[in-house]
Amino acid sequence: MSAHARQIYGAGLIGAGIGSSLSPALHEREARRLGFDGRYRLFDIDELGRAPEDAGRLVREARDLGLAGVNVTHPCKQLVVPDLDDLSPDAAALNAVNTIVFDGERLVGHNTDTTGFQEAFQRGLAGVAVDRVVVLGAGGAGAAVALAMLNLGTRELTIVDVDDARATELVERLGAGRAATPPALPELIAAADGLVHATPTGMAAYPGSAVPAELLRPSLWVAEVVYMPLTTQLLHDARARGCRTLSGAAMVALQAAGSMELFLGVRPNRERMLAHVQELTADARQAA
Repeated sequence: MSAHARQIYGAGLIGAGIGSSLSPALHEREARRLGFDGRYRLFDIDELGRAPEDAGRLVREARDLGLAGVNVTHPCKQLVVPDLDDLSPDAAALNAVNTIVFDGERLVGHNTDTTGFQEAFQRGLAGVAVDRVVVLGAGGAGAAVALAMLNLGTRELTIVDVDDARATELVERLGAGRAATPPALPELIAAADGLVHATPTGMAAYPGSAVPAELLRPSLWVAEVVYMPLTTQLLHDARARGCRTLSGAAMVALQAAGSMELFLGVRPNRERMLAHVQELTADARQAA
C-alpha cells in the first residue's frame, strides 16, 4: 500500500435501533490491522428523529462528510434504492442494498449480504440438504439469503412473509420459488430440509421467536440472520430440539469484510474478522 493510501477509513451505518451494533468496532479493528485509522459512524434514524424514507438524504449527508461509503440495515435496505445512481448485479436483482460506495458524487449500491451469508452457510452448515428451504422474511435480508440459497442449489424455495404481496414480488424478482404467509409455516417446515430466519424478530428491540418451538425437529437445520443477541430465542429453541444451527455471527463478519473491500479496495482478512465478531459478542455478553 502506498504511503498516500494510508488515510483515515471513514464509513458508517444507516438504520433503526443500531446503538448496540458491532459494526463500528468490527470495521475499526480490521481497518487498523490493514494500516488505516478507522472511523465508523452510526446514523440511527430513531435517535436522529428521521423517517426510514429519509434514508436517501442521510446517505447524501454521509457522502458530504467525506466518508468512503455506508452500510445500510433494517428498515432502509430497499427504501434507499431509488436514491442511488447505480446498482451491482446482485443489488439490482434483489432491489435491496446493504452497502453504498461513494464514487465521487455517484452513489453505487451493492449487496454483500448475499455473498456473506453464502460463505457463512458453507462454513457452518456444510453437508446439509438444501433441496427444500423456507426463508422467513421478504425484506432486504430475506431477499439476500433467498438468492444465496438458490446459488447454493435449493430447488424448492418458499418465501414466507406477513406481507403476501412483498413475498410474491420477491419470488417474481428472483424468478424462482413460491410465496406464502405465516399460517402456512407448520406444513412448510414439516416438509423442509432447512429454515432461514430473516426478520427482525429476536433482535433486542423485537424479542421472541417468529417460529413456534414445536415446529422444530432434529432433522431440520436452522439458520439465523439476527446476531444481537448471538443466541436468539429461535436458536435456543432449535438447539434444544436437536437441530443443526447457524448463528448470524459469521454472516455479519463476512458481509462486513465484503463491504470493507468495496470501500477500501483492499481485501480484509476473513478469518481475523470472524475472530473479531466472536470476541465482540463475548464482550457484549459479559457486559450484559
